[in-house]
Parts: sequence; C-alpha cells; structure tokens
Amino acid sequence: MRTRGSTVLVVAFLLLLAGCTSGTRHGKGPITLRFQSLAWQEESVAANKELVKEWNATHSDVKVEYVQGSWDSVHDQLLTSFEGGEAPDIIHDASDDLADFAYGGYLADLTDLLPARLKSDIPQRSWDTATFGDGVYGVPFLQEPRVLIANTTWLDQAGVRIPTPEHPWTWAEFRQITKRLSGGGKYGVAWPLKEPVSATLNLSLSAGGRLFHRDADGKVTVRFEAADQVVPRTVHDQVDVDHSAPGSTLGSGGSDTLPGFFGGRYAMVPLGFSYRQQIVQQAPKGFDWEVLPAPAGADGLAQGVSPQTLSVAEDSPHKKEAAEFIDFLLRPGNMVKLALGDWMLPTGTQALKDPALHTAKYGWATGTALAAHLGPAPAQTVRGYPEWKDKVATPALQEYYSGAIGIDELRRRLEQDGNLVLARYQR
Repeated sequence: MRTRGSTVLVVAFLLLLAGCTSGTRHGKGPITLRFQSLAWQEESVAANKELVKEWNATHSDVKVEYVQGSWDSVHDQLLTSFEGGEAPDIIHDASDDLADFAYGGYLADLTDLLPARLKSDIPQRSWDTATFGDGVYGVPFLQEPRVLIANTTWLDQAGVRIPTPEHPWTWAEFRQITKRLSGGGKYGVAWPLKEPVSATLNLSLSAGGRLFHRDADGKVTVRFEAADQVVPRTVHDQVDVDHSAPGSTLGSGGSDTLPGFFGGRYAMVPLGFSYRQQIVQQAPKGFDWEVLPAPAGADGLAQGVSPQTLSVAEDSPHKKEAAEFIDFLLRPGNMVKLALGDWMLPTGTQALKDPALHTAKYGWATGTALAAHLGPAPAQTVRGYPEWKDKVATPALQEYYSGAIGIDELRRRLEQDGNLVLARYQR
C-alpha cells in the first residue's frame, strides 16, 4: 500500500513537472505585472485604469494588475516593500524621491530596457531628473510648473500690465505690482509656503540661483549667492516690508489659500499648475480667474521641477515586459490622456503638440508654453538633501520669511549648518 501510494505520488509529480516544462517551452499562462499608481484625482485614476484595461485586452501573455498607492506614504511604503522583497514591478513616484532607491540598488537601470522612440521623445533635460550616476532609474512623464493664479477682475480694474510667457513680469516688477494691488485689508499675493524649500529653490532658477555646487570630485557644497537671494528677498519684502502678502499663509498649503482667493482677499496665489482642477471645481459661479507665468529673472522663465516617474523594481523577474508596458503607457496619445487627467504637462515632445494642451481655456496654453523652460530641480541628485531640507533649510526659510531672522543669518544657516549635514553623506 505504501509502495502503491509512493508510485502514485511520483507519477503525479512527474506529470506536474512535465506540464511545467511543457509550459516553459511552448508557452505558459500569462505573467502578471503589478503596477502601483499614485494617481488620486478621479480623472487621473480613470485614465490610468482605462489604459491598463486596454493593455490587458491586447496582451494575452502579459497582464497588468493595477495597485493603488498614495503620495502621502509612498517613500516609506516602497522602502518597506523593497526590503521585504514585495515591491511592485512598475513603480509610480516622483524624481526627487528616487535618489536613495537608485543608489540603494532597489531600482533597475532602464538604459538598455527602453525603446529608442521613448528615449528620443523625452528631452534630455527631463531625463536628467531621473539619472543618477551612470544609470537612468525612472521615466519622467508628467511635470508641472509653478504659475500665478490671478483674479482677472481685480487685475483689470487695477490696470496693471498682464504678463505672458513672451513678456513675463520681472521679480522686481512683480513686487511693485503686488504692492500696488494691496491695501484695505487686501493683499496682492498670498504665498502658501508650508513646504518653502522646494518652491524657493525651483523658482530661484529663473534668477540664476543654483545653491548646490558640485566640484570636480563630485562633492556638493551649498553657496547662498546673490542669484539665490532674489526670490527669498522678494517674498520676505512682500511680507515684512511692503505688506503686500500676508504672513498668515506662510505656513499654509496651496489648498488652504483658495477660500481667501475666492473671497477677494488675495489678487494672486503662486501654485502648481495642477491646482487648476481644484479651482474649476471650487470657484464660485462668475469668479473670473486666469493663469499667468511666474516672474522671470536673469535666466528667463527657467524653473526646477521634479517630474512624476515610472520605474521598474530591480527585483522584478519581468523587467523587459515591465519596460514594454511603460512604453505603451507613454505613447504620445496615452501621455496626453494622463496629463489631462492630472491637469499637468507631459514631458514628451509629441504629446506636447496635442491641440488639447494649447487651448486658452483654464490656462492650458500658458502652461504648455512654459514646458521648454523646465529643468531638473537644483537638489535632484544631492545625497543628504532630505535631511538638509528638514533640519536646516525649512526652519531657516520659515524664520526668514516671517521676519524672525535676517538674510545674513539665513545664509549662515543654509551654508554652514547645511554643509555639515551634506558632508556626512559624502565621506
């Protein structure tokens, strides 16, 4: 009886093995790729799920499972999944979150996995945002400039010059106009600077500010020079000298300023381009608003951005297939769908030509005109940046903008305290 049972088990095992071997040689069941998306707006989630459905309908051998992630917790969640060997195959993130994962060996180098079409369609300045060392660890596909959302009626009544991408305001002109628009408990601008570092550094590129300087050995140091001071001085003086910006919004997020904007307390609010969707949804009936380019400096309309990216986990056993899905997701027509769903700009040159992105409605044309001026955020590849930002730059800028410290103390803290932090990451 034991012999017969053993024989049955052996035969069953051999049949199973034969079946597996046969499947390997002649085609097995479809593989499944897990795609973790951080889309959160209703239109964006629908666009992503529609494209996943389209892929699955046309690919019988490679199926994609949509997994919903969250921007609020993505870094820690990914780190846990990488270390636990449970990372999704395809990872949606932002380029400024990739450095530690790339240097830590958690992400696949996409250099030889991506097709020529996709490589050539996205400008090098965008690829630079996801390049660490000699490898490319993400495909940058959506980006958003910071723009000025303005109360059209207020600006028209004041008779101020309306800026365009071809003829933007200078930072000095912007300061004077906000001063002109202020008075009687109303303000020309409200700065929502709950996260002051990213906004300050990215806008400072327009004035030629770089802040982080890399020497021939690759070592990075902080130098807070004259060009880096143009934007901080403007904000500081609007709040503390001209009183054309309220100090009460300095600790606020962008959404927090919208009620005051709609209520006629602020003429303008600098916001990310995607905030237009909230404004469309929330603005009172008859409220007339428009999108204006951010002020320009010595380097014109240049801005730093950290595009949304798609990466492949190093541990994925199906890197080639994952890269093929990314290529499908980012075909020009599909990239336009994703951009419209997120109210952002595509990085692809073909997608940027789509007529839907050049309409005056909701300021699409203004935003699209800024695309050529967007480049890597200054801190993109700086190791130790998160700690420098949290422990040094954020409190220092908050105190400077509120008037608690002056420009000399701000410089000392950003440079001296900041370089001590960065030095630990560059030994």
